[in-house]
This record gives sequence, structure tokens and C-alpha cells, in this order.
Amino acid sequence: MSMILELHTVSDANLARVLADPPLVWKVVSPDDDGMYEAARAEAGVAEAGFFQRLFGRPARAKAPAVDFQLAPGEVEATDLDKAWHGIHFMLTGTAWEGVPPLNFLMHGGAVIGDVEVGYGPARGMTAAEVRTGAGELAGIDEAFMRARFDPAQMTQLDIYPGIWDRDPAEDDSFGYCMEYFGELRTFVTRAAERGAGLIISLT
Repeated sequence: MSMILELHTVSDANLARVLADPPLVWKVVSPDDDGMYEAARAEAGVAEAGFFQRLFGRPARAKAPAVDFQLAPGEVEATDLDKAWHGIHFMLTGTAWEGVPPLNFLMHGGAVIGDVEVGYGPARGMTAAEVRTGAGELAGIDEAFMRARFDPAQMTQLDIYPGIWDRDPAEDDSFGYCMEYFGELRTFVTRAAERGAGLIISLT
């Protein structure tokens, strides 16, 4: 199965609500699929009920109804990096999974949103201030910077997804593929910063 990295804009106010109540993340990343939210809400309720049963030896009280969560018109914009996200992260940080903030934001930016599985693990939430910092760093990165860090041999050795780095560039321009999506990433993050928006980042 493919792994695609997605980014969604969200206001700081709603991001705070999502961080406090992680099942709400589905209202942002998949707003038209109530089933995902309801399943996450039900799972959270089962976990809480189990805790109270162990603690007190009796069933927990009925779970409160799902909260009313409203997104402003145009609040959520979305993009994805297809399968180029790992190559981009490597070129930004020189690492497979780590790196120094803020350029490691695709893997480590912001805060983990509970333990709600959104594809491959929980999503992460970045505040508007964190997005502005990231946008400022991305603004100073050009193609020369990225090309200098594009190392097909090391990327293959480190198992950078999706494992296309040893292909003949005349037939499969993997650097160009990454740069296309890096351009989209920089534009998207810059626009989010200009709007004063936060981000939710997920790997699906």
C-alpha cells in the first residue's frame, strides 16, 4: 500500500479543541465521512469505560454525546505530497526520520494528536506560530540547496520511501518528482502562514 502525506489547514482555536479531544481530528481530515469520527469516538468511549471498570469495579456512566465542532467556511484547505514526502524530509534534514526543527516538521512538527490512528499512526498538529516559523525557513530553500542534499546512494541505504532513488534519472527523474511536490509544499505552507492558520499533518 502507498503512504501519502497529507496537510490540512485549521484555525488555532479548532486545533486546540482537536488536541484536547483527538477523535475530532477526523472532522478536519475527513469531514465528509462521519463514520471515521464516530468509530474513533466509540473507541475512545470503550477505552474510558474499561478504565473506570478496572478502577471502580463497575461500568462507567454513559458517554456524553458527541461534541458540536464547527469549521469556518474556507478554514480547511488540503494538499498532499504523494510519495515524495520522505525524500523531501531527507533533503531538508539530512536524516531518515529525525532532523533539527523547524525543517523536520513533516515528521516531528507540532504535537501528536492523541492516539487516534489516522492512516499510519496519529496525526500531528502545528499552531499558526509554528507554521509561520516553518514557512520562513522554507522560503530560504531553493533548488540548489535541495540538489546538494539529494544523495541517491544514501537514500537507498537508509530505505527512504518509496525506494526509487537508484533508477536511471534519464528515465525516472526522482529528484524532479520531489522538487515538484516541494514547490507545492512551500506554496501551501506559505499560504497557511499568510492566513494565520495552523496545520494538521497525517500519513495515510
